[in-house]
Amino acid sequence: MPKLDNTPATPTQEAALLKAKTLAEALPYMRQYAGKTFVIKYGGHAMGDEDLFRQFAQDVVLLKQVGINPIVVHGGGPQIGQMLERLKIKSEFIDGLRVTDAETVEIVEMVLCGAINKEIVAEINKAGGTAIGLSGKDGNLIVAEKLNHKPAIESNLEKVLDLGFVGMPKRINPDILHTFEKSDIIPVIAPIGLGKKGETYNINADTVAGAIAAAMKATRLLLLTDIVGVLDKDKKLLPSLTKKEVKALINDGTISGGMIPKITTCLDAVEEGVEAAVILDGRVPHALLIETFTTGGAGTIIQQR
Repeated sequence: MPKLDNTPATPTQEAALLKAKTLAEALPYMRQYAGKTFVIKYGGHAMGDEDLFRQFAQDVVLLKQVGINPIVVHGGGPQIGQMLERLKIKSEFIDGLRVTDAETVEIVEMVLCGAINKEIVAEINKAGGTAIGLSGKDGNLIVAEKLNHKPAIESNLEKVLDLGFVGMPKRINPDILHTFEKSDIIPVIAPIGLGKKGETYNINADTVAGAIAAAMKATRLLLLTDIVGVLDKDKKLLPSLTKKEVKALINDGTISGGMIPKITTCLDAVEEGVEAAVILDGRVPHALLIETFTTGGAGTIIQQR
């Protein structure tokens, strides 16, 4: 029985009360999102930090336990770079995209579908979940086509740069993912696509996450990044944005550089039927739970209206 007198609570009692309040605050969100699909792009600093990695896995398992259907899409740029360096294979970037020749794409597939994918699957399983690793090749999940990339710096000539085996999702086949929704399985997807002639394509993980979220008509697309969210000109967090507001911020230069592709991914997903997309800081412990189950959230939410 809790004390009814005015005796100060002990630190243990205060900690227990805080947990109880947190659970009470989370309950309406658990009801709201039960049975809904969340697509989570996992990458950045959180992938290289053991504590954040463990917490991410725990968060994903908790989402599944309360009735949400999480789908994880992961990146792995730094790990790919390290492996290429170890094998003494030169790699260059154009506008943030890795030029991927036939030799490089083999390494990319090995790192993404092998080492990284299996590490994430193992950590989720260790946290009590049931995860399965996939790539876009499995079940023809991601049918891809070659990305024709125009340089960011304009010139007098219309030039399309050849990035090799860098692709874009042409079609997402969600049937296999719908099957997992009816089970305890959490899919973990490496951003590798399959071309019409059997080619392997390396695809940006944000782009894959957005395309899968659209195909699944997900309730949330969550992009874990190394920034707190979208900032205004005074470097203050903008907690929510509409499609119209985002376009205005791009036009006046507030949103620029590397944030534009992420914002574009979010806008495309929302326009394709995703209820909302969120850019949040993966360096914050339990960022997924804060965003999902608290009033304040943990980043910038982008919605149609």
